[in-house]
Amino acid sequence: MTKSEKKEQEKVSLKNTSEIQKNGQKEKKVTPIKEETPEEKLKNTQEKLLRTMAEMENQRRRFEKEKQEAFEFGGFNFAGESLLLIDNIDRAIISFKNDENLKNNKDLNKIIDGIEIVKKDLVSIFKKNGIEEIECIGKKFDPNFHQAMMEVENNTKEPGTVIQEIQKGYMMKDRLLRPSLVGVTKKVEEKKEKKWSF
Repeated sequence: MTKSEKKEQEKVSLKNTSEIQKNGQKEKKVTPIKEETPEEKLKNTQEKLLRTMAEMENQRRRFEKEKQEAFEFGGFNFAGESLLLIDNIDRAIISFKNDENLKNNKDLNKIIDGIEIVKKDLVSIFKKNGIEEIECIGKKFDPNFHQAMMEVENNTKEPGTVIQEIQKGYMMKDRLLRPSLVGVTKKVEEKKEKKWSF
């Protein structure tokens, strides 16, 4: 490369760098920073304040609802566990009544009466706290309150009717505490004889 060619290249590169710098300055000039007017600042601040106040009100309502639910359903797990007491009392009464050795005992009825008094007191405590038995015999099966344990063929009742209660279900106010374990009717299937034709 000759000296004259080198000088031309340097001139071209200087022109290119100066053009790039000029273009960069032009781009910077194109996007001027706009300052907000006091009215716009006031409006934005008011909007932020309103959003913050609305959020605080929503949070207060949420806390109030959670507090109310904690008060109403705080003993939900305890109540569910306590249902076992009633189940065991019912089993004890049935066991005493069906025991052949105790049938001849003259004090059997006193024992059963004492156990039933305890059961009535427990049921009374449950009712005071909003825990009530789910009535299900003769009603249409509802999966929100019943759990089907078996199907019984029966043409006298409409299919899907609860005809047997295996374990009692309970509600605590408007919440399901335990579903009723039930037997549900189904239609008797008629057996059709197959006719063979050749």
